[in-house]
Amino acid sequence: MKIFVDGNIPNISVDTLRAAGHDVLDIRGTPQQGMFDDELWPLAQAEGLMLITTDKGFAQYRDEKHHGILIIRLRQPNEARIHARIMAAFAQFSVRDWPGLLVVMRDVVQSTYRAR
Repeated sequence: MKIFVDGNIPNISVDTLRAAGHDVLDIRGTPQQGMFDDELWPLAQAEGLMLITTDKGFAQYRDEKHHGILIIRLRQPNEARIHARIMAAFAQFSVRDWPGLLVVMRDVVQSTYRAR
């Protein structure tokens, strides 16, 4: 699966997803780093990328056609906790599940929404 990660996603998550065979685009350290959300979203969609982010603002795209959105929303986020929730989402949903699926992973609970 092709995945776009925002700047708050830990490197361990990027490395783990790549080791699992996913094609992960991480723009940290590139001229595109720091892109605004309204620039990032069209790029991810044009490239057919699922989005992993900590920015709840991307939930606004839940009704648009998309390749999957995973939002991590934790009260006291740190690398280990963000990584654990990302891995939990990938253990729960298969590659085939993600197109059109929005998943918000919180500390204990999660929400899912399927685009119509």
